Formats: sequence, C-alpha cells, structure tokens
Amino acid sequence: MNGLLLALLLPFAGTVLGSAFVFFMRDKMSPMLQRILLGFASGVMVAAAVWSLLIPSIELSGAEGFMSVVPALSGFLFGMLFLLAIDYLTPHLHIGEDTPEGPRSHLSRTSMLALAVTIHNLPEGMAVGVVIASMLQGNPNITLASAMAVSLGIAIQNVPEGAIISMPLRAEGNSKIKSFAIGSLSGLVEPIGAVVIILLASVLEPLLPYLLAFAAGAMIYVVVEELIPEASQGEHSNIGTIGFGVGFALMMALDVVFS
Repeated sequence: MNGLLLALLLPFAGTVLGSAFVFFMRDKMSPMLQRILLGFASGVMVAAAVWSLLIPSIELSGAEGFMSVVPALSGFLFGMLFLLAIDYLTPHLHIGEDTPEGPRSHLSRTSMLALAVTIHNLPEGMAVGVVIASMLQGNPNITLASAMAVSLGIAIQNVPEGAIISMPLRAEGNSKIKSFAIGSLSGLVEPIGAVVIILLASVLEPLLPYLLAFAAGAMIYVVVEELIPEASQGEHSNIGTIGFGVGFALMMALDVVFS
C-alpha cells in the first residue's frame, strides 16, 4: 500500500518541488535553460509513452498478428484526438505566447496559463493510473517496480516543468507565493486522474490495453504540439534536442532497470 501511495504522489511532489524554484531563482528563467528543461521533459514523456505504455498495451492484447496492435493503434489515435479536442474547447495560454488558444473567454492570463499546464499534466496522471491499474489486475508484464519507474520518471520531468510554470507566472506580476501555489496546484490533476482510473479498473479491465495506448497518445500529443516547438524556439535550439536525448535515455534506463 505504501508503494502504491508513493507511486501516486511522486509526480505531484515533483511539480511542487519544481514550483518552489520561484523562491530561489531570479524572476525570469533564461531562454536557454527553459529550452533544456522543455527538451528534457519531452524526452522523458516519449520514452514513457513507448516503453511503459505502448509496448505493454501490445503485450496485454493477447492477440497475434495485426490484431495484436489494434488496441495500441486505436487507443493511441484516440488519445491524440482527445487532447486535440481539449485544446479546442479549453481557453488557455501557453508560456511565452501572447495569443490565447481555444474559445474566447474573460479569464485572466494567469488562469489561462494554469489551464494550459493542467492540460499537459492530465495525460501524465492517466499514465500513472493506468499502469497501476494494469498491475493490480494481475498483468504479469507490469510490476510495482515498473509502475514506480513510470511515476519516478514523470516526477523527475515534473521538477523542471514546475519551474517552467511558476517562473513565468512570477514574471506576469504574481507574487512568489501565488506563483508557487498555482504551479503546485496544476499538478494536482495527476493524482486525481490516476485515482479515477484505478477506481474504474475493475469495470474497465477489458479496455486496459486501449487505455495504456490512450495515455501514450495523449502524452505524445503534448510533446509534439507544445513542448518540442517551445524547446526549438530562438537561437541554439539544439540545446533542447540534447535535453530531449538526456530525458529519453534516463526514462528508458529507469524502465529497463525497474521492470
């Protein structure tokens, strides 16, 4: 039980720790550091999507030939479409941008920045939840150690992500305490989303291969649509690529070592 609780709360703890950087760093994060951190977060998410979600989805399907990839294929595509729909239906503002996305609203810039980050965190919470749910349902390919690897990997990438959230909020004119609070609360959707998936696990057991791939598709959407473009802006964009490689290698190693 303690291990499960730790796996649920680690990603949120990573966001809180990263958001606390606002108390120790200058009011504005350097563009180069931000590109490194965004690239690193992208690498962790892509590796987690492949090793911890898509491959187990295929293994869990129990089918052979082309049918073995149908759950992974359909779940992955639906996950991307789900995030695309949220992008269109939710008013939000991405870090470093002046023009909001989604429907028109009277929300403040701070609120729309927080919504953008919450959208990013949703698939990460689902990923942790569906991996734990698969383990609880007796999937031999997923152990508590592998679930911890997913949770730890997401927690590690949430540390720089938390800083990337709180620092721009501070630059928008918010106090350090408010920036920290909003940055931390943006990560609360992760344990909540994970718990919802786990509670529905017994009902959704036949759909677990689809849900694993769904979480992977949602994560890849966030990486390709938001994180990589932001990491590639401006000069020295290759530094974001290096960050991606380090993040990918770290998450891949965690998944192999703990599986």
